[in-house]
Amino acid sequence: MATAPIEAPLTGMPAEWRDFWALTKPRVMTLVVFTGLCGMLAAPGHIHPVLGFTAILCIALGAGAAAALNQWYEADLDAKMRRTRNRPLPAGRMERPAALQFGVGLGAFSVIVMGLALNVLAAAILAVSILFYVLVYTVWLKRRTPQNIVIGGAAGAFPALIGWAAVTGDVALLPVLLFLLVFLWTPPHFWALSLFINSDYSAAGVPMMSVVAGAKATRLQAFLYALPMAAVAIAPWPLGLTGPIYGVAATMLSLFFVGLAARVGFSRVTDPALMKAERRLFAYSIVYLFATFGALVVDRLWYA
Repeated sequence: MATAPIEAPLTGMPAEWRDFWALTKPRVMTLVVFTGLCGMLAAPGHIHPVLGFTAILCIALGAGAAAALNQWYEADLDAKMRRTRNRPLPAGRMERPAALQFGVGLGAFSVIVMGLALNVLAAAILAVSILFYVLVYTVWLKRRTPQNIVIGGAAGAFPALIGWAAVTGDVALLPVLLFLLVFLWTPPHFWALSLFINSDYSAAGVPMMSVVAGAKATRLQAFLYALPMAAVAIAPWPLGLTGPIYGVAATMLSLFFVGLAARVGFSRVTDPALMKAERRLFAYSIVYLFATFGALVVDRLWYA
């Protein structure tokens, strides 16, 4: 059963703006904002630049709010992991109530502004994405099941839907496929990471697939998820939703992804320091998502 996070040691010094910025996980936010922007640019119709900027800002603020609340709840886990122990809360640079208030305030502000400036549907999807990441993934799944990444991956898949809905006020097949693409991309992306930092997750007691089922099963699962991910990525082209620019790019990028995932899936390396295939898959997975969504925008603008 999940337990509430412990109190982090405090220095007594007020948090700096850099600490609040760190709470938003800016590197993760970059990918979230990019997929949301691509969803907006791929949508039919036009949106005033000021409203478009407002929508992207709300997506960014919503993602930052979810990240802040995630760190508020997981301060105890972050303190046990080398890659997260220097975050503001486990490092003692910020009090937990400040993180909670910051996250709640930022999330509420982003949803309200989205609803007032754009439309109710976009605001509703944004609210669902924040609540899903905080309540479903962070509170319910993260400490309970190795399927945490699989189900929780939906939280990071919403931005393209939000961007599309901000322009059109509805949801269509293409943004749903983009949602599924990110949803299916998430397990191989995070499982590749978990394989070479497995000791961190094990020390923190997080039931990641690599901790519960072992490296062999995790590698195979990462490869198997890459197959439907590739199919979903390519699907918009034969379905007539995109042109050949996206279709060719998505096919080539996805085949390379599957090739890297296959190397991971059938690898037998046990030393984290020697897991080159896993590190390559993790690094490429980030490039893959940027490139695939970027190709979609180029395709839509070219054939507009």
